[in-house]
Amino acid sequence: MSLGVLLDRVEREWESRQRIFDLPTARFFDVSSGPDLSADFLGHRIATPAGPAAGPHTQLAQNIVLAWLGGGRLFELKTVQVIDNLVINRPCIDMQTVGYNIEWSQELTVAQSLEEYVKAWMLLAVLERWEPLTPFVGPDPGPFVFDLSVGYDLDGISTAKVGDFIRGMRDAGPIIDRLRSEMTGPWAPYADLEIDPCVSDTLTLSTFHGCPPEQIELITKHLITEHGLNVIVKLNPTLLGHDRVRGILHDTLGYGDLRLRADDFAADLQFERGVELIGELQDFAAEHGKAFGVKLTNTLIVENHKGFLPDPTMYLSGPPLHVLAMTLLGELTRALPGRFRLEGNDGPIQVSWSAGIDKDNLADSVGLGLVPASICSDLLKPGGYGRLAPALKKLGATIAAAGCDSLDAFVTSRGEGSVDRYVASLHAPDSGARYRADENVKLPRAVDNDLQMWGCVACNFCVTVCPNDAFLKLPSPLDGHRWEYVVMAESCNECGNCLTFCPENGDPAQIKPKLYLHEHRFVDAQGPAFLIGAGDRPTEVSITRANDEVADQIDVLRSVLDGVDGLPLRP
Repeated sequence: MSLGVLLDRVEREWESRQRIFDLPTARFFDVSSGPDLSADFLGHRIATPAGPAAGPHTQLAQNIVLAWLGGGRLFELKTVQVIDNLVINRPCIDMQTVGYNIEWSQELTVAQSLEEYVKAWMLLAVLERWEPLTPFVGPDPGPFVFDLSVGYDLDGISTAKVGDFIRGMRDAGPIIDRLRSEMTGPWAPYADLEIDPCVSDTLTLSTFHGCPPEQIELITKHLITEHGLNVIVKLNPTLLGHDRVRGILHDTLGYGDLRLRADDFAADLQFERGVELIGELQDFAAEHGKAFGVKLTNTLIVENHKGFLPDPTMYLSGPPLHVLAMTLLGELTRALPGRFRLEGNDGPIQVSWSAGIDKDNLADSVGLGLVPASICSDLLKPGGYGRLAPALKKLGATIAAAGCDSLDAFVTSRGEGSVDRYVASLHAPDSGARYRADENVKLPRAVDNDLQMWGCVACNFCVTVCPNDAFLKLPSPLDGHRWEYVVMAESCNECGNCLTFCPENGDPAQIKPKLYLHEHRFVDAQGPAFLIGAGDRPTEVSITRANDEVADQIDVLRSVLDGVDGLPLRP
C-alpha cells in the first residue's frame, strides 16, 4: 500500500476506533514507564532490547509500525537477495505446535523492498511526533534501529542490484523527498519534516544453510569495506554437530519425530572453523573502525515429517530452537573466553539473539547480555504484535524486582557464569520443562463448523496472527452477526497462518471477501474478489467490480464497508 493510503488508514482508524492497524492502545508500549530498558546495538542506542526478527513481520511498512507501537525498537528487516522473483510454495508457515516455515527471503522485488523500508522509516518519523499517540507511547518513544539483512553469497551481494539497495538504505534522501507529496490532509504539516536520510548503517548477514566459510568471510569483508557497514553474522544451530543436536532434540527434549539429515550438517560451517572465523572477522572489523557481532541463530533445517507444508525440507523455530541456540552460546563462550559482550563484560563482540523468545524468557535472555532479542514465532500466535508489550512490561517488572533501575544494571547483576547456569536450567527436567515436546503438543482450538464468507465465530484470530495486517474486522450490519472479516488481498501472501488458527474448517484468506485496490491485480484474482475505489462521500467506498461467483454480494459488502466504523481507509 502507498504511503498516502497507510497514513489515511492511520487517521481514519484512530478517529473511528482509536486503534492503528487494528492494534488497540492497550497493546501500545510506553518506554517511559518502568526501568530504563535501553541497550547498545553496534554503536546505536535502542530504547528497548527487542523487536521483530527478519521474516514475515518486517517485510511491509505496516508490519514495522505495528511492532514499533508494541515496543519493538530493533527491526531486523526481511532478508534481501539478488533473486527477487521467488516462487514460495503455500502455505509457508506452520505454527500448530512449535514453529516451522519454508519461506526464507523477501517476496518483493529488491526495489520494492527498498521503498517499503523507507515508507516505514517515514511513518515512524511521523508517528513518534504525532501528539495523539503521546499518552500511549510516552513523550519520547526513544531511539530505534533498522537493521539490514542480506544473503546469501558474494556474487549476489556484490551485484549492482543489491549494492544499490544497500546504498539506497544508507542514503534514502531521494526516495524520502519523492514520497513527501503523499503526506496530505491532516499529515500535510509533516511533509517538510526533517527525516534522517540514513535509514540503516548496520547489517545482519544471513548465512542460511550451506553457506561456505570462505563466502561468509568474503561477504563480511565486502560489506565492511565497500559499504562501510557495522556487521552481524548470523550463525546456524548446525554448529553443534549432528549428534549433539539429535541428542538434545530427541533425548533431552523428546522431539523424537524430528528428522535430521547428516548431509545438512556436513554442508554447513563447522564449529572449529566458526570459532576461528569469529575471531578473524572481529579483528578485521576493528582494523576498519567498524563494529562486529554474531547472531544466534538461524532456524534449524529438518526433513518435513508433517506434510502440512508442501516442501520436502522445512525450518524449525520456537521452544526447541531456544535450547539449541543457548547450548551453542555456551560452547562459543568457552571457546572464545572474554571476547563476547555478555554477563556484564565489555567484550568486543556483540551477540544478538533470535531463537524462541517469548514473554517468559525475554528477561532471562537479555539478562545475559543478548541484545537485541528478535522475536518471530511468538508473534505468529494469537495476539500477534500485541504480544510484544506484555513481554516488555514483564521484562521491566523483572528488572525492578531485582532492585535494578536499568537493563544494563540488571545484566551486570547477573554476574559471571550466568550463561552456563541458564543453559543448565534449560536442560534440567523441571526448569526446562516448558521447552519439552510434551509441553508443546496442544493444537489450536477447533469447532466442527465450515467457515463462511459472511459470519463466523468472530474469534479475531485471523486479524492478530496475520503478520501483514491483511485482515480487517468490521461491525456487521447483518442480522445475528457481530463482526465481518475482510482481506486486503494485496497485503496477503497466503502464508497459511490464519488457516492454522481459524477454529472453523476453511482458509480465511480464500473464503472471506478479498478486497483489491488495483485493477491490474484484481484481474488475476481467484475466489470472492472485489475491486474497490473511493466513493462520493468521505466514508463511502465504491465497489467497482466483483468476480462472477460473488457478483450478487456487492450490496452486502457495501453495507459492511460504508458504515461509520466501516473500511478505515479511502482507496
